[in-house]
Amino acid sequence: MTDTSQEQTPGTPDWFQKAIEQPTNSRFVDVEGCSIHYLTWFNGKTDDERPGLLFIHGGGAHANWWRFIAPYFTEAYRVAAIDLSGMGDSGARETYLPETWAAEVGAVLDDAQLGPLPVVVGHSFGGFIAMKYGAEFGESLAGTVIVDSPVQDPDDIPLPKPDVPLQTGPNIYPDQATAQGRFRLMPPQPCDNAFITDFIARTSIKPLDGGWSWKFDFKVMGSRRFGEPYREELKALKCRAALIHGENSAIVSRRTVAYMSSIMGPKAPVVEVPEAYHHVMLDQPLAFIATLRAILDGWTRDPI
Repeated sequence: MTDTSQEQTPGTPDWFQKAIEQPTNSRFVDVEGCSIHYLTWFNGKTDDERPGLLFIHGGGAHANWWRFIAPYFTEAYRVAAIDLSGMGDSGARETYLPETWAAEVGAVLDDAQLGPLPVVVGHSFGGFIAMKYGAEFGESLAGTVIVDSPVQDPDDIPLPKPDVPLQTGPNIYPDQATAQGRFRLMPPQPCDNAFITDFIARTSIKPLDGGWSWKFDFKVMGSRRFGEPYREELKALKCRAALIHGENSAIVSRRTVAYMSSIMGPKAPVVEVPEAYHHVMLDQPLAFIATLRAILDGWTRDPI
């Protein structure tokens, strides 16, 4: 099959094209009988003394969502991005549980040799799994960066739960172009960077018998447990934490930000990215990179 991930959309900026052209290493590790895929941006030498940095994608997404972000951290970090089970190029499970996804994070941190005190960065659903891992194993982390993952004040009106798919199998489209054309961001939002959403769409589909479909197990979309508030996980974090959120996010309100900040404490960085919606790194990628660099630099200058 032809690799279309580096095709250019008209108007693609040089910084983005150079980033996705950076070579990656594709690896797999078995976790509780399931093959877990991840990408790395370093050669894996055991004498590499740079600290580790692991990116965790959102629900229904995959490691390629970080392909244009990760290269901007490779000078200072050994960088990897995971495909959680049921998504991307990882295997499927009969049952999906937060503790299993957290175990996958731990396995990739170990298999990728990301060192004794790596940082994990999780977007949306990936932020919840980062909290889950940090609550259980945070003493082995230098920090957890949460990106637009809502932990609501218990007195707030709960966010609507995602619809549980009624279908019993994946959508199959007749050809690659049709499948790519059906790509949508969830929750729905505008995104002015077509060069990014086109890239995500190209890397989110796979050929099947009879056509093309998404790179996720349809069962996982009804098993993400967005209904779980993750308040206890945030309160139980055993490492430093930071929150990055979009100014126009539909799910992380100012009240939610204040509540999460109160739990994380006065020293935890909380940064609102202007003109960004829920998918912060798609809406304002360079601002996201600068924000994350500043957080990581601050933690490096003030180690635990």
